[in-house]
Amino acid sequence: MDLQWMAWTWPTALFFAAIALILAAMTAWEIASPTVARRGFLPMETTRGDRLFIGLLGSAYIHLAWLALGDASLWIAFGIAIVWMAVVMRLG
Repeated sequence: MDLQWMAWTWPTALFFAAIALILAAMTAWEIASPTVARRGFLPMETTRGDRLFIGLLGSAYIHLAWLALGDASLWIAFGIAIVWMAVVMRLG
């Protein structure tokens, strides 16, 4: 199988490895301590997995909006996305 067309770089590989580690950690956490749906500031009851998905999706949109609307450093968008993810996971 030839994967040369995929243009894997270290940042890309690290990104996907981090997502895989997050999913593995969430699975282990769920096995050790089953989640209970709760209601936070989001307009629905959510579990930890729901909040993880919503946080990751929101982080992707933050980065896409940042790229579309400005040319400042992407690290700023990353910082905003980290804060967003923390708020959703804790209070969502």
